[in-house]
Amino acid sequence: MHEISALLHAGLLVADLARAKAFYESVLGLAPYPHRPDLPYAGAWYELGGGQQLHLMQLPNPDAGSTRPEHGGRDRHIALGVKDMAALKSRLDAAGVSYTASKSGRAALFCRDPDANTLEFVEIG
Repeated sequence: MHEISALLHAGLLVADLARAKAFYESVLGLAPYPHRPDLPYAGAWYELGGGQQLHLMQLPNPDAGSTRPEHGGRDRHIALGVKDMAALKSRLDAAGVSYTASKSGRAALFCRDPDANTLEFVEIG
C-alpha cells in the first residue's frame, strides 16, 4: 500500500488575478515562483518552502454566489505556518483584512482572500 507523505500544493480559484496577487504578495509577503509553466489560463504560483506551493488559478468558480460560513474554520480552508503571528496580524490590520481567532483555542487565525478563499495561519517555531 502506498502512503501519502506530503501535500505538494494547494490550488485556489480567483476571479481577478491582479487583485489576488496584490493580496498574496503585498499583504502576505509571498514571492512569485518564476517557473510556472505556460498553462491555458492565467495564474501565479508561490513557493512556500519544503517543496510546497500555493497555486492561484484564474478560472470560473463553480461555487460563486454560495453562502460561506462566517468563521473560516467552519469552511474548507488551507492552513499555512507563520513564524510571527503578531507581525501577520499587523499586516492584516494595516490592509484592513478582517480575521477571526480559532474557536478551538489554538494559536491560529482565519481570514479570507479577496475571492473568499479561507486561509488559516498557525504560528510555528
